[in-house]
Amino acid sequence: MSNQDLPTVTFGIKTTPMRVPYEDILRVWQEADGLPEIADAWLWDHLMPIAGPQDGQILEGWTLLSALAARTQRLRLGLLVTSNRIRPPAVLGKIATTVDVISGGRLIMGLGVGGTAQPPNAGGIPGENPAVAEYAAYGLTLVPPAEGIARLEETITILRGMWTRDVFDFHGRYYTLTGNRNEPKPVQRPGPPLLIGGWGNRTLRLVAEHADIWNIPGPPHNTLDYITERSAVLDDHCAAIGRDPRTITRSVQYIVSYDDPATDRKAITELIAAGVTHIVLSLRSPYPPQAARWLANEIITPLRSATGEC
Repeated sequence: MSNQDLPTVTFGIKTTPMRVPYEDILRVWQEADGLPEIADAWLWDHLMPIAGPQDGQILEGWTLLSALAARTQRLRLGLLVTSNRIRPPAVLGKIATTVDVISGGRLIMGLGVGGTAQPPNAGGIPGENPAVAEYAAYGLTLVPPAEGIARLEETITILRGMWTRDVFDFHGRYYTLTGNRNEPKPVQRPGPPLLIGGWGNRTLRLVAEHADIWNIPGPPHNTLDYITERSAVLDDHCAAIGRDPRTITRSVQYIVSYDDPATDRKAITELIAAGVTHIVLSLRSPYPPQAARWLANEIITPLRSATGEC
């Protein structure tokens, strides 16, 4: 594919709030808020460190997102991705509504299955499933993957119902609502755009049926070939239900290296050539001074110049 054939791409920034104080995260977000090269900003949804020592500080994702929404003006924002296993769906819907209101309609609803029973080394994370210790520590339960998918599908239905209806009832296999009222409604109508993160066949079916954006972790967690293969599976699901696959934004999270931006640019160029149109640049902590400006200068602007996007 020539440079002229590469699609228009948007870039986000992710600050993984693991062993990082609030002040540093706020600094990076406010800097990014003033840089038009960066379209959106992201957190994650864990309650304990998933790598390294277990005694590092972690801030709860949605509470932190609400604070950052109040301290920024332009960035679209969300969690990459919300665990569907931590909060009851309607409570999550109310939280998300509140953040959309606080932000003036800038929320992207990032959502994933959450903690399920997985073997060691699953999901690109070496060793024992970190959700085992995390969920035990917070009184949460791991469920089989099939149940996790079914619960996620019910959550999507609940979110859309409570975001659009004055009074909403729901009776599913796992969740029941009677007389739900959600006021105010989200600023965005009929609700914030939905991003679903994941790569399994059943998750990709949900993406095809419901999502505006599909996100998958990029290298080093997943190879370019694997991302391309998973994207083809998503295309097949879209074809099966009659959806134009071009209506789904393909998004990849990419962990940047501060000391080798040339290698990062090469890897991201390959992702773009494979059809990815949204790149979330994830920062390793500690964040250096002017980290967001560094991303714009060393990653985003050179990539856009190389692909003819000014």
